[in-house]
Amino acid sequence: MSGKFFLYCAVTLLVIWSMDAVNINRIFKQNRVIQATIFYFLLGISMIYLVTNFIWDLFTSVKIL
Repeated sequence: MSGKFFLYCAVTLLVIWSMDAVNINRIFKQNRVIQATIFYFLLGISMIYLVTNFIWDLFTSVKIL
């Protein structure tokens, strides 16, 4: 498997751990649980993608990997 796969796994764990610290109950309206859950999921997926590609591009531009 490629190094990017392992990077995705590591970043996924970090994003889940860091998003656990956010209290999302204050941000969303009451009785909008499904919409809040979908938004939280999409935000997590977006963060995983952006952070992984940033680290991968940084490593490849510096020729570390």
